[in-house]
Order: sequence, then C-alpha cells, then structure tokens
Amino acid sequence: KVDYDVCSNYGNWLYSAGIGNDPRDNRKFNMIKQGLDYDGNGDYVRLWVPELQGIKGADIHTPWALSSAALSQAGVTLGETYPWPVVTAPEWSRHIPQRPGGSPHPRGRRGPEQHKDRGIDFYFSRKKDA
Repeated sequence: KVDYDVCSNYGNWLYSAGIGNDPRDNRKFNMIKQGLDYDGNGDYVRLWVPELQGIKGADIHTPWALSSAALSQAGVTLGETYPWPVVTAPEWSRHIPQRPGGSPHPRGRRGPEQHKDRGIDFYFSRKKDA
C-alpha cells in the first residue's frame, strides 16, 4: 500500500522540519516516540531502510543505542553501513533503552562535534543567543 496524500504529507514534512504552522511554543517532533507509536515492531523502517533489516523489533528506531555486539550480529557498523545520528534530542532519552553505564549513545547525546554546545532546543526555540 502506498501512502499518498500530497497536502497531508507536505504539511507533516514541514512540521517535522520545524517550519510548519503550530501555535504552541517550544513544540518538537519526537521521531523516536512516533516510530514506537506507529511502527512498534519496525516493519516500515525495515522495508525502506534495508541496512537495518538485521535489527530485531523496536530497537530499529535507535540503532546507535545498541551494543556493539548487537550491531555486529545485525551486520550494522555505525558510521560505515549506517550513519551516526546528526543530533539526538534530550527528550528522546525516555524512549531509548539505557545501556549499562547510563549513556544511550557512546559519543554522548550531542551529535557532531561542530554542534557540541547546542542542544536540540537551540534549533527550535525563538531565543538564539547560544
């Protein structure tokens, strides 16, 4: 089945990019929560992202949070066969299983080095003096 509703899809893409029309302040699109709510087993992701087909269940929504053993077993090498996330929002943490030691991401939750002082709030808040 193909999902094709031009107006709805365009509006949803704008909203998820943070430029849609939303009267609520500080509103963010939580991709991890949406994936878990609407694709709990990861079947849709597995269909369109063949690089992650070896990852079982809902773990497919957060491959960077998996152990190196789990990634190896799934045939995934972060940074090679599948990219590291550009940024991980702090509010995603409640939807990501915590790894032993407390950090869900081996490089922290900040994303690339050039944005190390900017959290996701920098990009979505009206105040930009960070």
